[in-house]
Amino acid sequence: MPRTRPQPTCLDQALAHIRRPLLGVALFSGLINLLMLSTPIYMMQVYDRVLSSGHQETLLYLTIIVGVALAVLALLDSMRAWVLSRAGAWLVAGLNERVTAGSILARLKGVPTGSQPQRDLRQIQSFLGGQGLTPLFDLPWIPVFVALLWLLHPWFGLLALIVGISLFCLGVLNEVITRSPLKRAGACQVAGYEHLEALARNAEAIQAMGMMRALTRRWATQDAEATAWTEQATERGALLQGISKFCRLAAQVGVLGLGALLVLDGQLSAGTMIAASILLGRALAPVEQTIGAWKQWVATHSAYDRVQSLLRAVDPNPDAMALPAPTGQLTVEAVAYQPRPDRPPILKGIGFKAASGEMVGLIGPSGSGKSTLCQLLVGLFPPSAGHVRLDGADLHRRNREEIGPFIGYIPQDVELFPGSIAENIARMAADPDAEDVVAAARLAGVHELILQQPKGYDTELGERGQGLSAGQRQRVALARALYRRPTLLVLDEPNANLDAAGDQALQQALQQMKETGTTIVMVAHRLPDLKLADTVLVLRDGTQQAFGPRDQVLRPPSSAKAAAPVRPLFQKPETAPAAVSLAAWS
Repeated sequence: MPRTRPQPTCLDQALAHIRRPLLGVALFSGLINLLMLSTPIYMMQVYDRVLSSGHQETLLYLTIIVGVALAVLALLDSMRAWVLSRAGAWLVAGLNERVTAGSILARLKGVPTGSQPQRDLRQIQSFLGGQGLTPLFDLPWIPVFVALLWLLHPWFGLLALIVGISLFCLGVLNEVITRSPLKRAGACQVAGYEHLEALARNAEAIQAMGMMRALTRRWATQDAEATAWTEQATERGALLQGISKFCRLAAQVGVLGLGALLVLDGQLSAGTMIAASILLGRALAPVEQTIGAWKQWVATHSAYDRVQSLLRAVDPNPDAMALPAPTGQLTVEAVAYQPRPDRPPILKGIGFKAASGEMVGLIGPSGSGKSTLCQLLVGLFPPSAGHVRLDGADLHRRNREEIGPFIGYIPQDVELFPGSIAENIARMAADPDAEDVVAAARLAGVHELILQQPKGYDTELGERGQGLSAGQRQRVALARALYRRPTLLVLDEPNANLDAAGDQALQQALQQMKETGTTIVMVAHRLPDLKLADTVLVLRDGTQQAFGPRDQVLRPPSSAKAAAPVRPLFQKPETAPAAVSLAAWS
């Protein structure tokens, strides 16, 4: 069967857009290599004409012509570097948001990329804008210089051909013996950076529980392995680079010696001998430069592969037709979720409905899949089976920029972002509306708390909301979730770090959101947290134990047997579990 070609990613499209500037760079490189001929031609004319005739005017004119040629060469070389630098900067500017979004989505799928995709993108930029790509544009001109040497004398051409083939073989050998250690060093460095980022995120626990030495030793071991592979590749590459440099210098000495013999034999002029030496050096320089830049080339190729894999695995901006603003009709149809084929499913056959203004309480023991269901309800990733629909439309297929403002979400692990409190409440909008920010803070009962901060709403927060306590961060996160009164509100244990005042503010906010028609799903572990719930969904081991009116599902244990069983939606009557009592839940 014919192999299907993968769809082009945004990286492929960006590289296609810079193809025209690269063609311009190739043109500049051609002109630069032609102008390089001005120096050997000048030498030939000075030795063969000026010195023999003594005409100073000829020397003056030749010098002026060569000076102009070298000035144009320098200008073209600067323009080539400028175009490559601009092309690399344009590539990063065009892909930065997509790659960042892709790394965030990859983390949702259980692939913690950290900042590696951004480093990979900078590696590609460095290769394009630096000296790694320039020798590749000069390599096609090697046959031209070898042909010119052959025209000067066949022995010169033969010497250049032999040395050129030798340097090419050294380049191939360099690729073979350094490929494996460079790839292993790159993989160890990526893993090491991920480990280092994890250490930084857990600094408090590391210091508090005395784990510093154990973890730093582990990091040092990983870094030592990466360093060992890098040293191995560097030593091998340095050896071959030294051999290639010896070959090039020896060839230049050889061409001078051979030229001297030909001059003494009357077959060549002294100017031609000097010109041949310059041409040979220019012919072999790109090969030596390519060998020297091979490590950078391998690193760039690995970075390119990682960025391509990331972009093919996730689609940060799926194209979707715009739909009307949702009213809050939430429908969950036989949803199942299995993160990986080699792992058991987390959720199996979950189904229920919630109308606008209805609140669903989500309960169950730890590990029953409550947080995963919340993530599915806000469209973080698609279910393995079934559908989550908002107003009849599959939530995961809707454009996130379009549907995001209508969803409020508090995850189990609350994190805020570096920026002001106002920016965090406004979901990091560039120019947040002050009235909407204050309204959300008042609704969350956090307005007075914010005013007590050093700069009020303009108080700058550090990474992960540093500067606020856990309870304060959770209340600010609630204000962020309530910003502009979303249609769907999903709260995963929103009162885990709240005191009595914060818990009361949460209940008041939920009451107001229900009155305005917001559909609410809230994970709870205490009975008072469910006093506003209309219905309750009970999960255990990823399966739906019951769904129905709150008072019926959470009836006292003494009436559990007398009550009629509650049948979950989207499940056959004969397999529907009975209603779960408080005793069974706890």
